[in-house]
Amino acid sequence: MTIDVEIEDEAWSRALPDAEALAVKAATAALDGDGGVVILLTDDDTVADLNIRFRDKAGPTNVLSFPAPENPEGSLGDIALAYGVCAREAEEQGKPLAHHLQHLVTHGVLHLLGYDHLVDDEAEEMEALERRILAGLDIPDPYA
Repeated sequence: MTIDVEIEDEAWSRALPDAEALAVKAATAALDGDGGVVILLTDDDTVADLNIRFRDKAGPTNVLSFPAPENPEGSLGDIALAYGVCAREAEEQGKPLAHHLQHLVTHGVLHLLGYDHLVDDEAEEMEALERRILAGLDIPDPYA
């Protein structure tokens, strides 16, 4: 299992000096030995660009997942997180940015593993997995 973290926006490092380690820990817990991922910690503009180009949706979002085609390295794909959106959400929700980062990395990895939340049954299954993984990281239920 390979987890690479690229910090493109230094705001992540300023706010969370251990951002890389937090992202790796969450991805490792979510992957549970299945494949590898690349995690890009970037800014809102970069995520907005990715969002419009690949999803035809304007503006930044907190996390995007991009599944990789089958490959001999076992890479599941890439995850991109927007600092500004994530920081605002954490503040609005009254939770530490570190917890929100780990939740969104977990969420992104689960998407790469094939989970989704388009319908209620899928959302319930995905959220239950997120709760279990985050509990293992000593992070409170993000949906409470």
